[in-house]
Amino acid sequence: MQPIIIVLIILVVLVFIALIKTIQVIPQASAAIVERFGRYTRTLNAGLNIVVPFIDSIRNRIDLREQVVPFPPQPVITQDNLVVNIDTVIYYQVTDARAATYEVASYIQAIEQLTVTTLRNIIGGMDLERTLTSREEINAALRGVLDEATGKWGIRVNRVELKAIEPPTSIQDSMEKQMRADRDKRAAILQAEGVRQSQILTAEGEKQSSILRAEGEAKAAALRAEGEAQAIRVVFESIHAGDPDQKLLSYQYLQMLPKIAEGDANKLWIVPSEIGDALKGLGGAISSFNPAGGGAPAGGPGTTKSAPHREQPTID
Repeated sequence: MQPIIIVLIILVVLVFIALIKTIQVIPQASAAIVERFGRYTRTLNAGLNIVVPFIDSIRNRIDLREQVVPFPPQPVITQDNLVVNIDTVIYYQVTDARAATYEVASYIQAIEQLTVTTLRNIIGGMDLERTLTSREEINAALRGVLDEATGKWGIRVNRVELKAIEPPTSIQDSMEKQMRADRDKRAAILQAEGVRQSQILTAEGEKQSSILRAEGEAKAAALRAEGEAQAIRVVFESIHAGDPDQKLLSYQYLQMLPKIAEGDANKLWIVPSEIGDALKGLGGAISSFNPAGGGAPAGGPGTTKSAPHREQPTID
């Protein structure tokens, strides 16, 4: 009885294993290569698939999504004999699982070696300056060569990017010094241009200010002169309207003499010759105010009275 149970258990296990090998579930965006007795039979796509157990076997499962593979820095010699290290990143996608399995042993390694070889050919025809400024050109040329070569492997290269281009240390130092000198030069030029512009604006402002100041002074002088002329004209018209006689003018003349002598700075002043005429006119005006019957002056008739002594102003 026990041998029968053992046989049944073995059969159940074999059936379970056969069912596992018969039903194959392939995830989305994946493919599987099926071989029968070591020979390619078909490619299993995403979903539930049935294979013959113990006869068909799964050779390889391939991811059909786009893959990103960074390659380590590779030394490349430029046209001007300088060694630069270039890091590359490849974006590829498997389009034919059968070709990717049987046409090349390792498509990753093949793509890497093809990338290095192609990159050396492209960079070898460029100098360092062009290499540093022509990334798009290098990417396009590298992608064209890789896509053409990997097409028979069932691989499509979507993009190729140069992650870094590192020139030698001595060249980097020289480039840094050159860039620093260029920045200093541009800074000096900008500073000189700023100083020049500031001086121009300052001179222009001073010019405008001088012009405006001169115009203001001219207008002020004209207004002052016009005011003085108007005042003189009004005074002259008033004098003519009042019709003053010689006596009034002599009196006004004498009133102005003390004002002429005012001030500490007036140490020396000259008596004009017209003061005698003014005094004569003033004396005549005073004598005209005497009463008609006042008689002769004291001393009696016929008595001649000497005129009082008039001191002349001292001339310092």
